[in-house]
Amino acid sequence: MKKTIVLLGVGSTYFTRGIVESLIVKGGEWDVRLVDIDPECLEIATLLSKRLVEAYDAPVTISGSLDRCEVLPGADVIVSTIGVGGRRAWEKDVLIFRQFDIYQGTGDTYGAGGVSRGLRMIPVLVEVARDIERLCPDAIFINFSNPMTVNCRAVAKTTSVNIGGLCYGVTAREHQLARLIGVPWKDVRCRAIGVNHFTWITDFQYDGKDAWPLVRERIAKEPDLPTVKNQPYTWELFRMFDAYPTVGDGHICEFIPGWQAEGAYYGKTFGVNAGHGSFEEYTARWDRIFDEMADQAYGRAPVEKTPLDAYGETLRDEDLFIDVLNASMGEDEIFRTVNLPNVGQASNLPAGAVLEATTFVSGAGFQPLCFGELPLGITAILQRIIGAQELTVEAALKADRKLAIQALVAGETVRTEAEAERMMDVILETHRDHLPQFFS
Repeated sequence: MKKTIVLLGVGSTYFTRGIVESLIVKGGEWDVRLVDIDPECLEIATLLSKRLVEAYDAPVTISGSLDRCEVLPGADVIVSTIGVGGRRAWEKDVLIFRQFDIYQGTGDTYGAGGVSRGLRMIPVLVEVARDIERLCPDAIFINFSNPMTVNCRAVAKTTSVNIGGLCYGVTAREHQLARLIGVPWKDVRCRAIGVNHFTWITDFQYDGKDAWPLVRERIAKEPDLPTVKNQPYTWELFRMFDAYPTVGDGHICEFIPGWQAEGAYYGKTFGVNAGHGSFEEYTARWDRIFDEMADQAYGRAPVEKTPLDAYGETLRDEDLFIDVLNASMGEDEIFRTVNLPNVGQASNLPAGAVLEATTFVSGAGFQPLCFGELPLGITAILQRIIGAQELTVEAALKADRKLAIQALVAGETVRTEAEAERMMDVILETHRDHLPQFFS
């Protein structure tokens, strides 16, 4: 029986093609309904998706709409890749804070950029969730939109929608650790818990035994391995906390005060010559990809199939998505990290806080593992982060400037009232068109 999936925000250059192609290759029969508020983005995504269906001769139907409420009824799955304000707003979330000596590699999760983006994203995703609650209440809502944690928290806090957030980062790092000790990923077992973009692999086993000694032995023998040398702070935290933090210094350092200033990252600067390197060049890449999508959609360039990866080492969010989707539909049983409200995953973290944790996925849904009490050091870091994120959620839901300022201070993004007030002025004026609730 053909199932129905609604993809929201198909102007995404990061997700749309990959998700559609994964559905075509691994998903079986699907009615795929694409939604975007930008007519040009919607047309490009729809035409490109239809060309992919033709290339694979797949039992998949494609349609598009500017109004999600037209296509939500009857949906089995809804996927959000929405980015309010698009790539231009994302660029501003990084560039506007350099005047405060805050340099970010991505600026989409925590701190200055995370708060700015969260204030825009949360109200929209809550509106989407309320439409799902009304029009297809039994559907699974899969979120990819950042900031992942606060988006999922806001939806879970205000609606009854069955939401889970996905990010391939932890799985990618599990593969990296397996390669480090020279064994196949399928032969290792990992347990991880934290918040999205700062999740800790607490247990790493190979052949039924603790594999951390193998990791320590390898990095002691070869400290100049790129895996180690290119992520120095990750390995500092590993040594200090006896767990491996993911997903790389570029994200982790946004959660820890002191790394975002010019030259603060071992003499380098995020968004300039650290992380992805130049942020401006990094974002320009996505504009080029959009142009390539348009060329393929309108027939100016061929639509080429993505090569199959026999070794399973090509790690993409859309591959994680299709594996989780198929398992949730009862076609498999797997363990993956999923962002879900805390219902017992960590007994010493707040109930309801969204945690990214190893989860058993099957036809029965998402069943996160229970970790009991987390180690004191990891708990201390996560409690601070979760508190600041909760302030961001409440600020966005209530359009409360004072709570947003508190989120910036509690997250240790700024120190003084004057600096926090000025930063809020910059956020609100920059994104005025997307934050009307703060001006009413």
